Amino acid sequence: MEVKLGFGAIPKPQYVFVSRESDYCWYMLSEDRRQIPIYDKALTGVITGIEVEKKVETSFGLTLKTDLYILADKPYIIRSGNESYFSKGLLLSLDILTCEQLRQPLTITVSPGDRTIVFCTIYDPVTYRSIGVSWDGHKEVNWQALGQKVSQKINLNAYAIDDRVKIPASVTTAELHETLIAQTDTYLAQLNWTQEIGRQFLHQRYGKRSRTQLTDAELLDFIDYLKLQPKV
Repeated sequence: MEVKLGFGAIPKPQYVFVSRESDYCWYMLSEDRRQIPIYDKALTGVITGIEVEKKVETSFGLTLKTDLYILADKPYIIRSGNESYFSKGLLLSLDILTCEQLRQPLTITVSPGDRTIVFCTIYDPVTYRSIGVSWDGHKEVNWQALGQKVSQKINLNAYAIDDRVKIPASVTTAELHETLIAQTDTYLAQLNWTQEIGRQFLHQRYGKRSRTQLTDAELLDFIDYLKLQPKV
């Protein structure tokens, strides 16, 4: 992304809000909080993160939102209602995509449904093919669990883009935790740490005795620490 010198707008992510209006399905807000319609139905960029069940204070009180972070001509955050069809369609699509696909540009699209409904479809901008999802049995889906699963895959995959950890393209969400532990094995071997040294460090830093007890965020922190240590 080209950096323009001189005066300009404050370099912060641009929020895009999903809403079914008369002739558009998403919009931005001006500085005086007026809606700026977006008539284009597609946004293409690289997904860099996602937050599900994010608590946001609105004029209607505290509500849960889904925020999708995407880097295009500038950073954008697509915000949708946590229980909306857009958010659910987004999660279903992202769950299907592989880590390798998530490292490539993707096209997020909106299409109007009945009354207040907005549907989300993700396309591959190279092949023009959509990511086909099935809504069969969607009423029985544990959306909280699916949101956590997708969030883990995307947010860890973002670290792979930054080359903090090496995540194989074919890895599944269930294997990500094991992949991170395997990364620590490599660095621990290089440092010649014994099991006892490792246990003492984990207990002092995280209050835990085993790497299997660490969260993914803690494992990433552990990897960053190990990478900075001088090799024996």
